[in-house]
Amino acid sequence: MTDRPHHRPMTPGDGFFADIAGGTDPARLREAGDLAATVLVRGARDAQDPALAERIVHLVENEGLETLAEVWSGAPADTLAGSLWRLFLLRTWVYAAPERVSAEYQAGQRRVDVARVVAGVADPPGPDELRRMVDDVLRGIARGDFAVTLFRAAAFARIVAAGRASLGASSHEEITRMLTLSEQLEAAGHEEIRHTLG
Repeated sequence: MTDRPHHRPMTPGDGFFADIAGGTDPARLREAGDLAATVLVRGARDAQDPALAERIVHLVENEGLETLAEVWSGAPADTLAGSLWRLFLLRTWVYAAPERVSAEYQAGQRRVDVARVVAGVADPPGPDELRRMVDDVLRGIARGDFAVTLFRAAAFARIVAAGRASLGASSHEEITRMLTLSEQLEAAGHEEIRHTLG
């Protein structure tokens, strides 16, 4: 026996449980994000609806990047949710800095010829052409071949990374980040092919 007197355990109080009840369960949020991504990609492919394709392209404007970030940004890169996050982030960046993207793309396209063909950007690749290309890439979600969508986006990011390196105005981190994005999108494309064939 111990000499220590028995005592009641400390209770956290009502405020503690109120905070938990109002919070978002990360597991449920991830599950909802995965489900939304699956419905978006698989459902859009089955629908073959041009209006749906346009709604997908403008998802960020309608829902907000913060909403998509909350649902998809933490997902692994090779999942549908993770790859959708990266696609919409790429589109947002192209729209936010079209002149910079155009300069980087122009500088990189001669260094990565195969990627230039896969990306499918009009020549010369001005800001308007790049915005049209990134929207067309997102329309690919609804056209039915998500792997092609991912490979096009990966090729685009690879060209931009090469352009950043050749211009010399970007930091090593910025170049590496774009190259990593390209590799992640390409890996997700291969995963999508395995899923489709499996």
